[in-house]
This record gives sequence, structure tokens and C-alpha cells, in this order.
Amino acid sequence: MVLVYSDNKNITIEMLSKAAELAKETKKKVTATIIGKADENLAKEYISYGADKVFIAETNLKDFKAEEYADILSKIVKETKSEIILVGSNKNGKELAARLGGLLNAGCIVDSNNVYMKNNKLLAERIVYSGNAIAVNQFNSKPAIVTIPSKAFDPLKKDTSRKGEVTKKKIDGEKSNSKIVKVTEMKTGGVNVEDAEIIVSCGRGFKNKDDIKLVQELADVLKGKTVGCSRPIAADMKWLSEEHWIGLSGHKVKPKLYIAAGISGQIQHIAGMRDSGIVVAINKDPDALIFKSADYGIVGDLYTVLPKLISAVKEKMG
Repeated sequence: MVLVYSDNKNITIEMLSKAAELAKETKKKVTATIIGKADENLAKEYISYGADKVFIAETNLKDFKAEEYADILSKIVKETKSEIILVGSNKNGKELAARLGGLLNAGCIVDSNNVYMKNNKLLAERIVYSGNAIAVNQFNSKPAIVTIPSKAFDPLKKDTSRKGEVTKKKIDGEKSNSKIVKVTEMKTGGVNVEDAEIIVSCGRGFKNKDDIKLVQELADVLKGKTVGCSRPIAADMKWLSEEHWIGLSGHKVKPKLYIAAGISGQIQHIAGMRDSGIVVAINKDPDALIFKSADYGIVGDLYTVLPKLISAVKEKMG
């Protein structure tokens, strides 16, 4: 059995495509897991995206606590006899997977961008050394736990005609002594670079914070309206919040169009946008690393290029 779990619906749907591939190779079934309130509509949606079964673990837990969720998930793994476990690699998922590995005495690979079978062994690839190399890890025991980041895999085409089995069972995890005192939702200002189809990003090539309006204007005329940035803009100068930060330590994105203005193209930034569809780079340095990752490059001063590009796009789009 290939088991899939994340508290993020989109990541679950993305992982289901890889789970279906692994299940076909190992001649197993795919089980998607829901922990918490029974949601049969969500279960049906998971089935339409490739799950053969959906296991709903009904609990009274109001907040996520890794200790308790790991205990619940370990019971599900044992009951379903799952040999491959894919967990969404967000904040909760990483902590959950590590604890689950401890409970099951199982190997755990974090932030894998590819998982596949070879010679009846499960292999997981992950980017290391700030994107300079790819490590290939082989599991020699079962179960095997792999965390998958957002955008690693494209979801299967939704098929509402698919049939699957939904199992609901009351499962209580072992109570933890830790207490959640307060949960405060982080304010993002409506920015969601991870789901954007068009992103215009700015980097250290901008001289002043107010100049970022050029990037915003280009994003607006492209109907993208999403602005990204490299690490210095968010972490060092704090001209934009971290919700805009794209890179190895920021957000990983996969837009159809990515425009990088004034970004040199250090490997940490490339690691966050390397899966973009079309990449356009604007930089006055013809030797900038960003051009090696770009489909189209414009060598020139961004303060000259951006206004002309904005004007050209406006004219083209009427």
C-alpha cells in the first residue's frame, strides 16, 4: 500500500499522482488519509485525483500536535500495511514525518523532488549543497517515509467517474503532555506566490524600495499581479515581506511565466524557481548567472528596460 497524507489539500493532490505511479510499479493500491473531522466530499475529491481508498481517522483533536498526529498515523500505517508513505513537506508535515519515522523505526527522507522504484528498491532524490548536487537515497527497509514539497509533481487530471473505497474509523492518539497556548494566523496580505501563474521578481539590482513599483506595474499589466523577490530584498533590506521571498530558504514556485529583474541568479534563488515554465531575465551584467537558467534574456539597465516592457505589453494587450 502507498499511503499519502498532508494537512494541505493541494499537496495531497500533487502527491497522489506520484503515489499512483509507485502503486502501479509495485502492484499496490493508493490510500489517501484524512485526520480529523470526516469530510466525505474531500474524500471523493481525493479519489477523483487518483486515490483507490481514503482512510478517514476521526478524532476530537482541535489543533495539530505532531506527537499525537504521528501516533494516529502510525496506527493507520500498521492497519493498512502501508510500505511507502508520502507526507506533504510543509511545516507540520516535516515534524510529523520525523516523529513517524521514530515510532515505526523507519527511514525518512525530507524534501524529495523525485521518488521511484529501481531493482525493487525505493529511491528518493533530493537537492543538496544549495542546489549544486542531487543526492540519491535508497531505502533498504520498510516502511519508507518521504516528505514531498509543494509543486514537486503535477496532479493527475481530475476524473469524477473514478470509484474508490472510503473507510471511517475513530482513532485516538496517545495524549501528549505539551499544550498549545495560543494559535495566531500569520497575515500574508493576500500574497500566494506558490500558486501564481505569472510572477515578476525583483532583486538587489533595484536601488530604492519605491522602485519596486516598476515590478508591480509589470505584474499588473500581465494580469499576474504577483510580485516575488530574492533573499536580499526580503531578508536583508526588508523592502518586501517574506511571503514574496523565492528561493531555497523561501518559497518554491512553478509559474507558467517567471520574470527576474535585477536578480543575479545565485543558486539559492534558482532552487526556488527552477521548475518555472518560461523564464525571462533582465540584468545589465551579461555574465549574470540568471541567464543560464533563462529561456529569454534581456541585457540592459532594468530602469530602462522595465518601462519599455510595460509599455509594449500594454500596447500588445490593448
